[in-house]
Amino acid sequence: MNDLSQETKARFIQHCPVGCAAPLLPTAIRLPEGELLCCAECRQWISQASRQRYGDSMREFDTEQGTAPDAASLQRRHALAAQRIERLARLAGREPRTLRLLDVGCSSGAFLEAARTLQVPARGVEPAPAAAAGARAKGLDVVTGTLDQAAFEPGSFDAVTLFEVIEHLQDPLSLAHDVFRVLRPGGVWLVGTANAASWTAALMGARWQYLQIESHGGHVSFFNPGSIATLAARSGFTVERIDTRNVRAFERGQAPSSVYTLAKLGTELLSPLARAAGRGHDMLAWLRKPEATQAG
Repeated sequence: MNDLSQETKARFIQHCPVGCAAPLLPTAIRLPEGELLCCAECRQWISQASRQRYGDSMREFDTEQGTAPDAASLQRRHALAAQRIERLARLAGREPRTLRLLDVGCSSGAFLEAARTLQVPARGVEPAPAAAAGARAKGLDVVTGTLDQAAFEPGSFDAVTLFEVIEHLQDPLSLAHDVFRVLRPGGVWLVGTANAASWTAALMGARWQYLQIESHGGHVSFFNPGSIATLAARSGFTVERIDTRNVRAFERGQAPSSVYTLAKLGTELLSPLARAAGRGHDMLAWLRKPEATQAG
């Protein structure tokens, strides 16, 4: 019983999730779980959340609704998804309607629904059973489980997407190898996550809700452009490009409305500079499996 208790209290991530052998050093950012840790090599940030705390926080995603956007943001989300799918098709050298697309961690299928409106033959994989069932109830092709459990044939897809998932993973390098296997040579992997090297992270520190597991369940591993590039290299990918955008100084409710409004205007002016400097907090990494390679 004591061993079980120790196991649940142990830190969920013990080593650099990108695969570095360097030590994890404390930062000045203190969260309820303790100071954020930083890999001395790739600068990846790691939460000290326990295995128990992580598991408890992940339960919020196992519903039929999953991470589906609310009605107010649905049209905007679909338009954004359409832009990304069209760009993936161009990078993969395919027409959107012939793009073999896989969304990993698809939840209840919001991105897949957008793909369906473009007549893209998209599939999904989702480990949360209720969310996966919710996606299938909409007529979407979704496998319950993890990517390795789905057992797709090597080279099955032209493009793989991973949105707001990688920051939840204890071992993203293992997933990266699985993505590499299921992509055809020349295929594209699109990873969406936050940028720990952003001006938002520098301005807000512990106030940034993205770092807080009570606000964003399961967020325990925080990437930057360098650590994404390291992950790509260690799993066989090349970096096509890494885009970042947006700056924030306060979360809503953290400052009086007048201060919040002025800060928002100021950070909107900074956004083009943040994009150019790679310092925005929203990050998209476009990674490619080389053409001349062996699958697996």
